Amino acid sequence: MAEQSWRQLGLTDQEYAMIIEQIGREPNLVELNMYSVMWSEHCSYKHSQSALKQFPTSGRRVIQGPGENAGVVDIGDGWAAVFKIESHNHPSAVEPYQGAATGVGGILRDIFTMGAQPVAFLNSLRFGNLEDARGRYLFDGVVAGIGGYGNCVGIPTVGGEIYFEDCYQGNPLVNAMCVGIMPLERLVLGKAVGVGNLIVLVGARTGRDGIHGVTFASEELSQASEERRPAVQVGDPFLGKLLLEATLEVIEKKLVVGVQDLGGAGLTCALTETAARAGSGITVELDRVPLREAGMHPFEILTSESQERMLLIVEPDQYKAVEAVFRRWELSPAVLGKVTADGQVIARFKGEEVVRVPAASVSGGAPVYNPEAQEPEYFKRLASLDPLDLPAVKDFNKALISILSSPDIASKEWVWRRYDFMVRTCTVQGPGGDAAVIRHRESGKGLAMAVDGNGRYVYLNPYLGGMLAVAEATRNVSCVGAEPIGITDCLNFGNPEKPEIYWQFKQAVAGMAEACRVLEVPVVGGNVSFYNEVEGEAIYPTPVVGAVGLLDHYEMQAKSAFVQEGDIIYLLGAKEVSLGGSQFLKKIHGQLYGKMAGLNLNLEKQLQDLLRYLISEKLLQSAHDLADGGLALALAESCLAGGSGAIIKYNCTSRPELELFGEGPSRVLVSVSPELGERVKSIATESGIPVEEIGIVQGDLLQITSGSDSLIEMKIALMERAYREVFTWIME
Repeated sequence: MAEQSWRQLGLTDQEYAMIIEQIGREPNLVELNMYSVMWSEHCSYKHSQSALKQFPTSGRRVIQGPGENAGVVDIGDGWAAVFKIESHNHPSAVEPYQGAATGVGGILRDIFTMGAQPVAFLNSLRFGNLEDARGRYLFDGVVAGIGGYGNCVGIPTVGGEIYFEDCYQGNPLVNAMCVGIMPLERLVLGKAVGVGNLIVLVGARTGRDGIHGVTFASEELSQASEERRPAVQVGDPFLGKLLLEATLEVIEKKLVVGVQDLGGAGLTCALTETAARAGSGITVELDRVPLREAGMHPFEILTSESQERMLLIVEPDQYKAVEAVFRRWELSPAVLGKVTADGQVIARFKGEEVVRVPAASVSGGAPVYNPEAQEPEYFKRLASLDPLDLPAVKDFNKALISILSSPDIASKEWVWRRYDFMVRTCTVQGPGGDAAVIRHRESGKGLAMAVDGNGRYVYLNPYLGGMLAVAEATRNVSCVGAEPIGITDCLNFGNPEKPEIYWQFKQAVAGMAEACRVLEVPVVGGNVSFYNEVEGEAIYPTPVVGAVGLLDHYEMQAKSAFVQEGDIIYLLGAKEVSLGGSQFLKKIHGQLYGKMAGLNLNLEKQLQDLLRYLISEKLLQSAHDLADGGLALALAESCLAGGSGAIIKYNCTSRPELELFGEGPSRVLVSVSPELGERVKSIATESGIPVEEIGIVQGDLLQITSGSDSLIEMKIALMERAYREVFTWIME
């Protein structure tokens, strides 16, 4: 076979030699395409497997960890939560609407494939400068795609985060998360079990959209990427809704023994993964695949990523019942073949055998790489710079308004009003708070969920930044009163073959793993997205953490808003803050450097435990995590959320900008009824958590004084305009 064949498909000479060794001959063109997609970075995780082994993946609630379509955790009373997050970055860069929409559709299928009813979407998004026309185009298209798919299938989009940095200008990040709930007994896995069982394909007809989409996702972007539009899948949410309902029905009726979504790498992935997981083989007739385009080649049929398709493993005597269910939902299943015992995936086309490969080789035989890792030149240099060497702030009111009106911080209502976050009527806390909360009707429990990540932090210190991502996501869940029970992650990095990028990746994963161990929260699934670069320039290393927490009863939750005049405001947690990597430094000075405040993971765990206890005992009126923007921003956000002012007396022992806008982990703002104040202080002190009374909820102003100095005095109405109208000005 000509050398350019495997090289053009993204395989190296070494990998091609490995394929020959594993199958005992040269692969034909169809087989080579199958290996190409399954040995791509997107599917094989060949540059990340070794690092990911650091993650703790088991725990008392974990039922299914990494390796399946989604993670599954026990929430008690015979129920389980199912969740996962994945990226659709490269497709969204060249076709933002469909890239985002199919990202939502793909993560949705991962959830109901397991047997769970999807109950919520979240997303984590990164874009470039909105002053740039293309930046606005990508932002608007992605938001429309997320809303377009989610709204049509009737699943609420309840939360997320959005940041804007120049490094994402040509390579936006679109990370979609879905959460589902199911009875434990309904769990079904993606395994081709039972020799003689039928292989059934159902859903959309197969076309040429998305062919080699995973290969496209495993390379850097360039000017030529615009020509890759055919590699972007096209979604059909209305068909997706029918597929969801029909699949859940056959699972509930126990008519299937295995289910696998057709996502990345299409039929190739579904056939080889289900067989490899079960240690079985599969034989299929490609002529039986329903097509929507004439003249498709076998490799196109096998690698197409046409959306809204599902592979079922069905016992022969159950097929008529399965067919009846799908036809009632206006879907036509097609029997492609059978499960065999020899471990081979065999495909025939027009009577000719075109594929005979070991399932375990295609699905799990890719090499595992451990690239060179090297600390970047910038690391120590940026850490040595001190933001306090910059000129002192003279007008803190102006600084607060400037940060409040920055796109990173400002209200994202322009975004989430385009999403239906109340459909299904189970949303009890939607977008805008620390975490979203969904009510589970059958048990009365609540599921809290949040996504968090900060590329600036990880760029400056990957190990600490990785820890902070986990701490922030779990802290947000704890701020509404929920116990974090599992996380899923989406690790967005540049080219791992570059030593500096791989160093960032290894350090970040190690930091995340350490935080997970101390905070006792397992990683049950996720996604690695490498090659997020344009013309050789990488994005900030951006691990995104999706955390899910459990409330014994959904009504036992806290919100972030100040609501009651006279309530006492306390600051709980760590004292250390820094302007390194802060929103203040970015917005006021246009800089990114400095050391960040350290993270004491034991203190973090104690603080989260304390929060959940105080909320469960109904001792708090509100709780709000201090994150981007520090104390001043947290106070402003709680005032804005409740429409109430606050009088704050906070003695600044150093530069006021450090005290007001400095950022640091393990810090939470709470408000407490006056009669409960001493009790809360006593419990916090006994728990080993620093607690400081800093003011009261009062009036229609945010006033912050230090000694005799008035630092900030601002009407809530003025902050409201700055905070809520930013995206209207920019986008409309």
